[in-house]
Amino acid sequence: MITRLKPIWRDALALLFAVWDNRTPMSARLGALLALVAYALSPVDLIPDAVPVLGLGDDLLVVPAILALAARSLPAPVLLSARARSADLQRRLPWLLPALGVSVVVGIVLLVWGLWRGLSG
Repeated sequence: MITRLKPIWRDALALLFAVWDNRTPMSARLGALLALVAYALSPVDLIPDAVPVLGLGDDLLVVPAILALAARSLPAPVLLSARARSADLQRRLPWLLPALGVSVVVGIVLLVWGLWRGLSG
């Protein structure tokens, strides 16, 4: 399963690099932003976030998939350069993506817990 996710994570990280590349067309930048905003504001969630761990799991898969689709709209030279930078970073910091994923999950759990405590009294 992890080997299936590597291209998605590679493209997600590459898209982050490509967004800051001057050769990236504004339409690709806007497309990535709109896709993320649409997902973040969408009331549809595959597994509700209230379900511990599993609720965040679909977000950890869907968001990178949206980013990977947005990466497909980039010009080939930009995507190749961004993928090379992504692969280089992943080779140098193999723990980066798992640590980032865990950090996001822990942050969201702490935020929900804080809101729950604040609202319950």
